[in-house]
Amino acid sequence: MSTIDTAYNLKDVILSVLFVSGDGIEKSFIAEKLDVSEKEVDKAIEQLKQEYNGNQGIHVITYKNKVQLASNPSYANYISDVLNPIREKSLTRAALETLAIIAYKQPITKLEIEDIRRVNSDYAVQVLVDQNMIEVVGRKDAVGKPLMFGTTDNFLKRFNIENLSDLPDYDELLERIKLIHSEESEQEDTLFRNVDGLEFTEELPDFLKNENIEKINVDLA
Repeated sequence: MSTIDTAYNLKDVILSVLFVSGDGIEKSFIAEKLDVSEKEVDKAIEQLKQEYNGNQGIHVITYKNKVQLASNPSYANYISDVLNPIREKSLTRAALETLAIIAYKQPITKLEIEDIRRVNSDYAVQVLVDQNMIEVVGRKDAVGKPLMFGTTDNFLKRFNIENLSDLPDYDELLERIKLIHSEESEQEDTLFRNVDGLEFTEELPDFLKNENIEKINVDLA
């Protein structure tokens, strides 16, 4: 293993590793393999964020103790115009509602989702799985051992959230999810505000106020 001069090029080495990897890498894994401390890795990552975020075309994002290179979301339309990828199908209202419920109630079974929405959610769940927004995280210890779903790392990356504890309140999450899937909406520097100390309301969101539900308990545990 090569020796790294942490005072000069650890930042550049990490940048090269992230560029070649493409996917997110655990910061602890980087520290272990480069034989440096996690504190040094964190410092280098912060330097990279200062250098490449803002109006730069490349951003450095962190989530679940991972770090990854990503394109600037402000340029998403230009990237699409040049590369002409197949655009993701817009999520239906049902899928948006289902995603918001899973984000707050995970791990949660499909039956529990349907108990909240009062409608069949087979299609909405399948769409979210296909788009890698949710995944199976286990089976519930109940009759039939039903599958339990939770959000993926891709969900965190798409909405620029480091951890689930940083989720905004329920209504705002639903609106932000709608916003990122609207091609006509203006791109914002960040889709989520700092929610440290935010008091979560137990009031039902608008789309559920007409449903026969007494209360939805928000559980971030």
